[in-house]
Amino acid sequence: MNSFRDKVGQGGYGGVFKGKLPDGRLVAVKVLNDSKGNGENFINEVASINRTSQVNVVSLLGFYFDGSKRALIYEFMSNGSLEKFIYKTYPHLGWERLYQVAIGIAKGLEYLHRGCNTCILHFDIKPHNVLLDEDFCPKISDFGHAKLYPTKDSIISMANARGTIGYIAPEVLSRNIGGVSHKSDVYSYGMMVLEMVRGRKNMDASTDHTSEIYLPHWIYKHIGQGEHLQLDMVQREEEEEIAKKMVLVGLWCIQLDPTNRPSINRVVDMLEGNLESLPIPPKPFLSSPPR
Repeated sequence: MNSFRDKVGQGGYGGVFKGKLPDGRLVAVKVLNDSKGNGENFINEVASINRTSQVNVVSLLGFYFDGSKRALIYEFMSNGSLEKFIYKTYPHLGWERLYQVAIGIAKGLEYLHRGCNTCILHFDIKPHNVLLDEDFCPKISDFGHAKLYPTKDSIISMANARGTIGYIAPEVLSRNIGGVSHKSDVYSYGMMVLEMVRGRKNMDASTDHTSEIYLPHWIYKHIGQGEHLQLDMVQREEEEEIAKKMVLVGLWCIQLDPTNRPSINRVVDMLEGNLESLPIPPKPFLSSPPR
């Protein structure tokens, strides 16, 4: 394990290193320091992703297990995570490519929710966990929080909340809001799409204007007025249409009540359909979450 030198990433459960197989293929080796749950993260990831085969889900090529040493070997994604393209160099991808990335992620989630014999709920959809290959095709990665359930419509019993603050669906934190299900992934996806459009995280304490601290409020305010979104990098009518479609879909996905959110296959239809057919959703929250 000490031979890994070319570090390309860092996650909550360990580092990711660039490697090469004997046949010359480049791979990403995720070395886990899974200090809790007796290897639960490792088991979750292998059990979940080993069942998948879809263009928008990263491929697991193998794994290593020897006592406390655990590693996962994935296909190498040359462009790294989506995160680096939407916060700093945004909109380096361009609106059409950003739109295609959003559709690709939705199709990957659709496969996880419906395309496998067992429904796989990811529970940690965020820009950091979306990888881009050399053609900027998005692939969902990091299945350490995933859970397997027999059917898409199952309501899940969970002892503890899982995921990343800012993307966790409200019902995962408070069962009074509703049952935990595939709609919880839809919420996380919606938050991510809104960040892709605005180019900043959904909670930005650095802003000088209180009304802009919580991203969904800022976006809903402008979309509800029927005006231009006032995004700096929107220059053509086609780009405005793409941005507005992504915003409407994102706002539908983050509705407080899980029953008001679309399923992920409906999200794909909404993204690929006409903007005129998308109604403005209700305001997602009555107030901003605590900072």
